[in-house]
Amino acid sequence: MAAPLELSCWGGGWGLPSVHSESLVVLAYAKFSGAPLKVSVIDNTWRGPRGDVPILTTEDSIVSQPAKILNFLRKQKYNADCELSAKQGADTLAYIALLEEKLLPAVLHTFWVENDNYFAVTKPWFASRIPFPLSLILPGRMSRGALNRILLTRGNPPLYHLQEVEAQIYRDAKECLNLLSNRLGTSQFFFGDTPCTLDAYVFGFLAPLYKVRFPKVHLQEHLKQLSNLCRLCDDILHCYFRRGPGGISPAGQEMIDANLQKLTQLVNKESNLIEKMDDNLRQSPQLLPRKLPTLRLTPAEEESSSLQRLSP
Repeated sequence: MAAPLELSCWGGGWGLPSVHSESLVVLAYAKFSGAPLKVSVIDNTWRGPRGDVPILTTEDSIVSQPAKILNFLRKQKYNADCELSAKQGADTLAYIALLEEKLLPAVLHTFWVENDNYFAVTKPWFASRIPFPLSLILPGRMSRGALNRILLTRGNPPLYHLQEVEAQIYRDAKECLNLLSNRLGTSQFFFGDTPCTLDAYVFGFLAPLYKVRFPKVHLQEHLKQLSNLCRLCDDILHCYFRRGPGGISPAGQEMIDANLQKLTQLVNKESNLIEKMDDNLRQSPQLLPRKLPTLRLTPAEEESSSLQRLSP
């Protein structure tokens, strides 16, 4: 019997099984290769280390970092690349290196360095899944780590200032997205009809960028113009992550949430309208009911009426 494989990773949101790119890479590859992972989602009750997430734990070893985890799974005979040729395997390594050099810095910047995105989305989301008081410390440490990683790889001369680095990493990211779109073309996956390691990496890096609702969306807008890359993310979500914990697909849950929000807004509008109508009625001047005048007969008319009733 195979040893149990437990993956500790950040959880999901916005219809994704995880909003953390490196966790998403491993989750996607496990689905493609059929690896039976027991997923342990990090929340505010989790006491393990978080710096090297995702973490794969077995009976006798602990493995971190996506590349090492994927290599470990291949040694356990969970291989999503078994049908690739030698050239396709070399292309996979080249494109993964391109992703990590050109696209990853922009993804890190979008989540962790861009102020509006960090304070409105990233920090609240991660802080809600970290126990107090680490929730006050760890998101900031992760943000500084992302910035240091960007500057370490891209802050070399002649790019001395952060603004220059930001402009360059977004240019490189858009160029990388265009190359990926051209390589994918009209194919379902990068190397035919079966997903492999490259599809897992592309999905892991692009899906959070595609699905998370950010205030600043300049790179997201460029991605959404490349319909085949968006379709790749949607297809993987639909085919491999259809069922959530409640038996509902991520896309279906997102639609339910959107419909519920619309229904709530509609009910609130109706309630406000009824309250305004009630206030208007209460404030409008009230007219007292008018009494109809009583007609009284003259003595002559009464005598005439009495004679008519007595006559045969």
